[in-house]
Formats: sequence, C-alpha cells, structure tokens
Amino acid sequence: MQDQENQPSQNPEVEQAEEQSTPAETPAMTDLEAQLSATEAKLAEMHDAFMRAKAESENIRRRAQEDVSKAHKFAVESFAEAMVPVKDSLEMALKVENPTLESLKEGVEMTLKQLNSAFERNRLVEVMPAAGEKLDPNKHQAVAMVPAEQEANTVVTVLQKGYMIADRLLRPAIVTAAQPK
Repeated sequence: MQDQENQPSQNPEVEQAEEQSTPAETPAMTDLEAQLSATEAKLAEMHDAFMRAKAESENIRRRAQEDVSKAHKFAVESFAEAMVPVKDSLEMALKVENPTLESLKEGVEMTLKQLNSAFERNRLVEVMPAAGEKLDPNKHQAVAMVPAEQEANTVVTVLQKGYMIADRLLRPAIVTAAQPK
C-alpha cells in the first residue's frame, strides 16, 4: 500500500485539480496588481491634495473673519482722528482766562470749520432741505403739518438738519410740511 501512495497518480483529472488549486502568477494578475498599486498611489496623492486644499480654505476663512473683526473694531478710526483736533480746540477755548465775546465767537467759528472738514473727509453730508422742496420720506421726517401758501407735502420749516454717511441716512432732517388744502 505504501507503494501506491508514493507513486504518481494515474488519474489526469486529479493532477489538473491540484494544479488549479495552487496559485500560479499569470501576466493578467501582475497587471492587476500594478494597476491597484498605481490607483492606490493616485488615491493617496489626491487625498493629500484634498487635505491641503481644505487646510488652505480654512486658513482663508479664518483670515477673512479676522479682517472683518478688525474692520469692525477700527471702523471709526478715521473719524476719531478727524475729531481729536476739534476736541483740542474746545478744550483750549475753555482754558482762556478772560475771553472776550469776539475771541469766543472766533474760536467757535474755527472749531466749526474743523468739524465741517472732519465731516467732509468722512463723507458725512448734511441733509438740509430748502423751504418749498418736496417732502422726501427717505430723507425727511415731518413732525407736523401746517397750513401754508405753498404746495401740499412740501417742506415749510427745517427744525433740525439731517445727516447722511455716503448714501446711507444717518438721521433724517426734521421738518414741518405744508398741509393739503
């Protein structure tokens, strides 16, 4: 019996089955492994590029938030710089020992010029409607309707000037308007 076990089998089907069960590397398998390696390398490269792009976008978002924060924090800096000389002038006027009416008037006029200059540099514009001008609810606030000889819904009297910053209304001009007849 031992002789039969050591002898090669006479059955060709058994030999074929044994050959198929042992992994033999074929050229097709080598190509698939190479493609898999290349795909994995490309995936790793793309993942790295994605992570870098994500980090860059996070950095841009963070910088933009910091810029907005700084803009809010220092938005009035220009206006404040223009207002400091006006405050200085007012303080100097109060330090004068024996002011005359003329010197006070001259000082107030100079301070008003400084203030107007500061407003101009910072695009702060007066809204001062003329009498007879059509009432504009976007710029004027009518607090009373009064009988007048002029056309209805026009400005009769300006009680307080309004102001605009660039194209945005800061405070409407307070006016009285002509009453419809």
